[in-house]
Amino acid sequence: MTNMETRKLRKEKTGVVVSNAMNKSIVVEVERKVKHPKYGKFVKKSSRFMAHDETNECRVGDKVRIAETRPLSKSKCWRLVEIVEKVK
Repeated sequence: MTNMETRKLRKEKTGVVVSNAMNKSIVVEVERKVKHPKYGKFVKKSSRFMAHDETNECRVGDKVRIAETRPLSKSKCWRLVEIVEKVK
């Protein structure tokens, strides 16, 4: 068994950058749709994640993909994988 077979796949999420004021850090808002338990209507829910951006290349409004990683600080346990779409 190789190292890649024993290690579990890391979670990945796609969201929009809402803040890049910090050095090498971004805040990404991920939106999902959840079905209401009683009425059946789909409701938008959003979560915010702090992610590590090594090169400081993200801008507010960029659509990015982030992946789970080891804890990098008190609030950062995600890292930037790629910028899917740059803001215009």
